Amino acid sequence: MATDVKKSLKILAVCGMGLGSGLVLRMSVDKVLKELNIKATTAVSDVASAKGERADIIVTSSEFEKSLVGTGAKVITIKNYVDLGEIRTKLSEALGEVS
Repeated sequence: MATDVKKSLKILAVCGMGLGSGLVLRMSVDKVLKELNIKATTAVSDVASAKGERADIIVTSSEFEKSLVGTGAKVITIKNYVDLGEIRTKLSEALGEVS
């Protein structure tokens, strides 16, 4: 996987209300991005707002996946928001598809 993404990458962590669990997920995504030496903008959003935001990758739970179809972003689902291994694996795959 390339460690240099040529375009400005935006990753959105999405939860139901855009508060607690979304923030935890964003922090985990930020840790993985740092490990992979990937520069990206990360943000937290609730499901309704995420539909109108531009993002390259949306990271969320399976509960919200269907609601985010059609956003134009690559949607990946995470079971455990603090499992950096799971996030690293799925995010690495997604980065390969969008870069």
